[in-house]
Amino acid sequence: QLQLTESGGGLVQAGNSLRLSCAVSGLTFSMHVMGWFRQIAGLELEFVAAIQQGGGITYYGDSMKGRFTISRDDAKNTVYLQMNNLQPEDTAVYYCAAFNQGRDVYSRASVDYWGQGAQVTVST
Repeated sequence: QLQLTESGGGLVQAGNSLRLSCAVSGLTFSMHVMGWFRQIAGLELEFVAAIQQGGGITYYGDSMKGRFTISRDDAKNTVYLQMNNLQPEDTAVYYCAAFNQGRDVYSRASVDYWGQGAQVTVST
């Protein structure tokens, strides 16, 4: 059974950090590009980050560069999102995403599999 299960969300004060994890089962993890999107209340899904098979190439949304780091552990079938210097505007539901090969990782329409989402709330 295919599952993408996020964890690590929660409430944090501005300037602090959180690490999201997404544990994957039911697909060949190492063969998929993995990513994160987020949805701020009232807005459309926004690309956050993605990481190629093998972890050698990463992609970031403009507002995340320098603050967020995506990584993967193929032995654990898990992708991570380290978020530093969080700000109130980062408050959103964060979704783990898996792409088949050859997809446009910046596009939510290209996502083949989704997690259920993890709430991240940043207070002032």
